[in-house]
Amino acid sequence: MTAGAKHVAVLMGGWSAEREVSLNSGEACAKALQEEGFQVTPIDVQRDIAGVLEKLKPDVAFNALHGRFGEDGCIQGILEVLAIPYTHSGVLASALAMHKPRAKALFKAARIPVADGKVVARLEAARRHVMKPPYVIKPVCEGSSVGVFIVPEDQEHPPQELYSEEWALGEEVLVERYIPGRELTCAVMGDVALGVIDIVPAVRFYDYEAKYAPGGSKHILPAEISPNLYQLVQRLALEAHQALGCRGVTRADFRFDDRYADAGELVCLEVNTQPGMTETSLVPELAAHAGHSFGELVRWMVEDASCNR
Repeated sequence: MTAGAKHVAVLMGGWSAEREVSLNSGEACAKALQEEGFQVTPIDVQRDIAGVLEKLKPDVAFNALHGRFGEDGCIQGILEVLAIPYTHSGVLASALAMHKPRAKALFKAARIPVADGKVVARLEAARRHVMKPPYVIKPVCEGSSVGVFIVPEDQEHPPQELYSEEWALGEEVLVERYIPGRELTCAVMGDVALGVIDIVPAVRFYDYEAKYAPGGSKHILPAEISPNLYQLVQRLALEAHQALGCRGVTRADFRFDDRYADAGELVCLEVNTQPGMTETSLVPELAAHAGHSFGELVRWMVEDASCNR
């Protein structure tokens, strides 16, 4: 650490369904920031985080939280009140991106293609097919594919897990038409779209295990798609980032129905305002492909931090 180095509080953990992923992201970022010369205080975020930060008075809060509270505008609001500059998107953009139906409405207004869908009560989605299969059921406000079900054409009943008394992912769900084909993702860093990765899961669906378990998926970078489609994904990722009013680093996820080659359907699934940040995560991989080391990436994020985002 050099004299006068910025003091960065790395916020991680929390109490969402993505706590373990956040701890991994936070530990990797804290280590890289220390190696970059910053004074770093890792914080496993609890309900007393406002008081902890008020006493600590860091120069910057590096937000490595994932899921509810960390990704939905809540922690961003606390940081605004405390006037602590922070990384990633601000209050409104975070809240909009986390709420899938509202994000989709903004994407539609910006002419970014999305899958047809509707919001229904959880128990209604459990009782009957509210859309002709195949379709996808998602919690309205969760990330990392937590609570996502794919209902194939030949499935007689909707997922009965929706009846569970232990369900804690909201009383409404988003039901969307299933788009077969490839899973493509593109990161945005500031106002620049990085490369495009073709994610090939070891199983049918890029679920939580495929995202985080060793060998759960294969990443093809750059994606082996036509130049026109590659550029279209980059353009739409940047437009989605801008439509939500995002800042810093985001990652947009797409499905591409490749059954008809390059004439296939491309839809934007969502924008992740707090993407995974271990050295093997998608965003650091895309940044490395663009010539930015992991250390350079997290340094850029700290230098980009501000309030009123």
